[in-house]
Amino acid sequence: MKKRIVSIELLRILAMMMVVMLHYLSKGGLLTPLTEEFTARAYVAWLLEAFSIVAVNVYMLISGYFLVESGFKPGRLAELICQVLFYSLLIPPVLMALGILDPGQLTVYQLLQCLFPNQMVHYWFITAYITMYLFAPVLAAGAKHMSQKQLRNTIMLLLLFFSVSKSVLPVQLEMDNQGYDGLWFMCVFLVAAYMRLYGIPFLQKGKRAALCYLGSCLLIYGLTMGIRLIYLKTGHLGNFIHSPYDYNHVLTLFAAISLFYAFSNWKLSGENWIGKVILRVAPCTLGVYLLHEHIQLRMLWPLWLGATPDCSPPALVLRAVGAVLLVFGIGILVDMVRIALFRLVKKFIQNRRKL
Repeated sequence: MKKRIVSIELLRILAMMMVVMLHYLSKGGLLTPLTEEFTARAYVAWLLEAFSIVAVNVYMLISGYFLVESGFKPGRLAELICQVLFYSLLIPPVLMALGILDPGQLTVYQLLQCLFPNQMVHYWFITAYITMYLFAPVLAAGAKHMSQKQLRNTIMLLLLFFSVSKSVLPVQLEMDNQGYDGLWFMCVFLVAAYMRLYGIPFLQKGKRAALCYLGSCLLIYGLTMGIRLIYLKTGHLGNFIHSPYDYNHVLTLFAAISLFYAFSNWKLSGENWIGKVILRVAPCTLGVYLLHEHIQLRMLWPLWLGATPDCSPPALVLRAVGAVLLVFGIGILVDMVRIALFRLVKKFIQNRRKL
């Protein structure tokens, strides 16, 4: 059994909290469109967004960092698919039993999303992740058989095509999917593979990496506000305003890499109670995503937890942090129940085979 790194597992927890924050802000209608006039609350909301936007890239860096040294496991893929089906199929009946969902409101399309969540992109992240996971053995083998220079040059060319170009060209590129696909996840996988095999010396000092993360997030925020100012004055760059907040923007990727190194350089023990809690909670983090991003819940829970556009900046921060902690806590508990049920089913199947 591979030894888990406590600091990286803590980063996995933080990344999922950031994901919940992103969804609270966006699904709760708290992110005033960048082309409109701002209130003080809008500036605070976009600042929170800037410090959380690294979440998806961080999650993928963690996956790639470990997958590059582990073989392809069909059982892990099957387990992931079963986990997704657990949430996509069971949440609607539970909501109906609670009187939250009217069965008559379910469309055929929504039923298909629940029955075939991966093919119907019920959860875009899972669909993109599975695409990357299927290619992971080829990517890992290629990364390990290349020389360091070859791998570095390949990554640089990929990032030039999929990240740098969209980051500097002030137009909407037709091939740009803002990082919401398996192709970008494969690029991040190779970056993580390079980090695992060779490291990035510049970021291997924890304080420097932390400062790079903070600086990059502030740059994302400042650059966006600068482009927004140009738009408000001239009416130009409207399609480019949101670019720094895209997952495949060069600043977003660099911020994620920096945050990864800030945590990986942090030595935490798994022997004390804090480390044990981290190691216990981290494997359940994906369940938090599958619960709160279900199509029947994703637009409801932010409203239940006080996401209103008329709140003050301090109230926004307090409500957002409270919502993140509450959703994360509930999601972890639900996934712990799911894990226990899966173990019972697995044990039952094993016992039946022995008969």
